[in-house]
Amino acid sequence: MTSQPSAPGPGLNLRGAVDLGALAARNSRREEVARRAAADPSGAAAGGSPFVVDVREESFAEVVQRSVEVPVLLELWAEGYDTGAEVLQQLAAEAGGRVLLARVDAQANPQLAQTLVQTLQARALPVVAAVVKQQPVPLFTGSYPALEDARALLEEVLKLAEANGVTGRLAGGDEQDAEPAEPQLPPLHAEARAALAAGDLEGAAAAYQRALAQDPRDADAAEGLARTGVLRRVQGVDLDAARAAAAADPDDVAKQLVVADLDLVGGHVEDAFARLLAVVARTAGEERDTARVHLLELFTVVGTADPRVVKARQALSRALF
Repeated sequence: MTSQPSAPGPGLNLRGAVDLGALAARNSRREEVARRAAADPSGAAAGGSPFVVDVREESFAEVVQRSVEVPVLLELWAEGYDTGAEVLQQLAAEAGGRVLLARVDAQANPQLAQTLVQTLQARALPVVAAVVKQQPVPLFTGSYPALEDARALLEEVLKLAEANGVTGRLAGGDEQDAEPAEPQLPPLHAEARAALAAGDLEGAAAAYQRALAQDPRDADAAEGLARTGVLRRVQGVDLDAARAAAAADPDDVAKQLVVADLDLVGGHVEDAFARLLAVVARTAGEERDTARVHLLELFTVVGTADPRVVKARQALSRALF
């Protein structure tokens, strides 16, 4: 069916994993896309569906922001690699506004395409991921699934969205231009989000740290800081090289932590937890404490109420005591 399927589990809570900071100047084709967009500000796709939008580099951050109210199916495609793409458009129509299909033309948006391929660790087009509360969950790459298989994936996405409180519905074409239905962010949180959108991870971390200094009980700031910390640690890391290094030296705690971060960013939450739990179980002293603290940070990123966190926390207690 697919080359790299990844069925999402409920409650994944990794926001901002898509790096928007590396976008370069638009080429001539992107300018043509922008001119078409000016004639159609809604960004609606050629079919005119209110549930399908063509994403441009300059509108990508807005589309990701939409995922706080309705799950987004993010599709990276290119001419010649889009056989079967109508499956997703049919699903978007069937969902009746419960999901937004956001299509990114890789040829028209090369810098955005490169960022998405790196972030989602994809090796072939098309690339399709769910985005829920700004959190990417890879679904499939390389080919489009059959309609029934795609429907099953969409049901998992909707369950994931519901588990995270994302239960909005798109009412129609006019709603595509509306701002997401969420409370206005506190100033420092807004500053952190803006920094993330600009690819400034250091600035985002600084804003979240100031928010926590103002209110140490700010759970959203703590989560944002932990999330940003993961992104800073994996930025520029070669996935294959990191895995090979960790496999070659299983007693090197630092190498295991890197792979755990990469697993989390890639949506493999349980793998990340299992790796760190194994480190805790076979180490002692400072090394054990380093792994424990790192694991607790990943718990914060995923969400303390997530059932995978609850299970891993129990395993951590058994390993420590």
